Amino acid sequence: MKWIDEAIFYQVYPQSFKDSNGDGIGDFGGIVSKLDYIRNTGFNAIWINPCFESPFLDAGYDITDYYKTAERYGTINDLRGLFDEVHKRDMHVILDLVPGHTSYLHPWFLKSMSRDKNDCTDRYVWTDYVGRDVENVTGVTGWLRGISDRNGACAVNYKACQPALNFGFGKVTDEYGWQQSPADAGPRANIEEMKKIMSFWLDLGCDGFRVDMAGSLVKNDDEQYETIKIWDEINGYIHEKYPEAVTISEWGEPSRALRGGFDADFLLSFGPSHYMDLFRNDNMLDFKSGTHFFSKRGKGDLTNFKAAYEGFYEQAKKGGMICIPSGNHDIPRMAPQMDEDEIKLAFVFLMTFAGAPFVYYGDEIGMRYIEKLPSVEGGYHRTGARTPMQWDKSKNCGFSDGKSENLYLPVDPDENRPDVASQIEDNTSIYNTVRKLIKLRKQYKCLGNKGDLKFLEVSAESYPLVYERSYGGESMVVIINPCERCVECDLGDIGEIIYQIGGEPRTEAEKIKVMPCSAFIAKYKNKAV
Repeated sequence: MKWIDEAIFYQVYPQSFKDSNGDGIGDFGGIVSKLDYIRNTGFNAIWINPCFESPFLDAGYDITDYYKTAERYGTINDLRGLFDEVHKRDMHVILDLVPGHTSYLHPWFLKSMSRDKNDCTDRYVWTDYVGRDVENVTGVTGWLRGISDRNGACAVNYKACQPALNFGFGKVTDEYGWQQSPADAGPRANIEEMKKIMSFWLDLGCDGFRVDMAGSLVKNDDEQYETIKIWDEINGYIHEKYPEAVTISEWGEPSRALRGGFDADFLLSFGPSHYMDLFRNDNMLDFKSGTHFFSKRGKGDLTNFKAAYEGFYEQAKKGGMICIPSGNHDIPRMAPQMDEDEIKLAFVFLMTFAGAPFVYYGDEIGMRYIEKLPSVEGGYHRTGARTPMQWDKSKNCGFSDGKSENLYLPVDPDENRPDVASQIEDNTSIYNTVRKLIKLRKQYKCLGNKGDLKFLEVSAESYPLVYERSYGGESMVVIINPCERCVECDLGDIGEIIYQIGGEPRTEAEKIKVMPCSAFIAKYKNKAV
């Protein structure tokens, strides 16, 4: 059994988590100072967003050296010390790997711009001619032209500052020879480099990687067969050399990612998973319409989510798991799309569902998305989900002793903003709800990462959400009704209720009436379904 089988992850966005030296930017020392908080809440694994050398035009997802830490976070020895402190607490830590592109200031890219052939000429996706028509190349979001004496255009993966590393083409469609096979020298050099990078950090003490844009490697690879093959090779190498290492993909299609040898894949705000149906409105920046399932308005529908998940789940049972996050650095937070009651019910779902759960820093206290902030480090609409962690009511919310004007981002200006210290003291807070639910998840294996999952269709309408979790002869049923009306379901014979939030359910005429804005977890005798 790998450690991920029991992992409950906490995502740390390092520049906004905790500043230990007063410069207004979070750092490794700040993370170390809050490890006991993370552990005491119940989390036993941490994902840290990119912390490598970068000009930070895209918050560190534009790397200039995969083998160095960014100076603002601390030295490589500081990071090694962080690994040690994590392990002392019987926890694990994964880093964020960005394999598909680098910064346009990376030495490899600068060397690839030369008109003279060299060992980096084929490390990036360059055309043969600066004026070549390169429309409709799948996996490419744009092209850099006229930036050097090299006669060609270079593909970018997302932003203009992120030239795409060359992992080849699944289908060669040009007649001029610039599209290469994954077996050619440039792509092979990049594949081997990724193995070296991952080995370097694993040797220093990290426990694995979250892999950014994992499905982006090979271009013109519509079914992603070649990308899957590359990851199967890389993951095979890593898992053989480091049996305990974990790799988790940002792919959003578990049926593909798990075939590529990843231990897990995320459900994402894009792709076919219908993750957005859970906690966010159809428009992510719409905070009022209440179209998601966990809204009190009761207008949500998880039909598509369930269908997609069940398909992915069949693949996951063959090996690997599916991870559902509360949110992340790329999308608006649950609040203010959800109020406190709705967020608590969302956490009932997250902490009783299959796969390894991920909680974005601050979601455990209901931190809000801050609207209309100026973009910082390429955040744009995402910036409002990256504000400093709110530790207490002291200066800068306890995030930094530095001047407020020097903070990476301003703190939530609302005087009633949530904070960790206050919520720890309030037994009814979101924080203590999360803590209790994590404790239950650890207590009952059927509620954990590897317990079996089955949706139970026991209602004539879309509410409540009901599913069974089972493991080793132990079985629980989870019933969640986020909407403001009472709903009923036919569950048959259930046993002891081990957890309840909101009104107490009632049994009438052989049906269970589930109170508005409530949820409960019960031992399940499985007789009626």
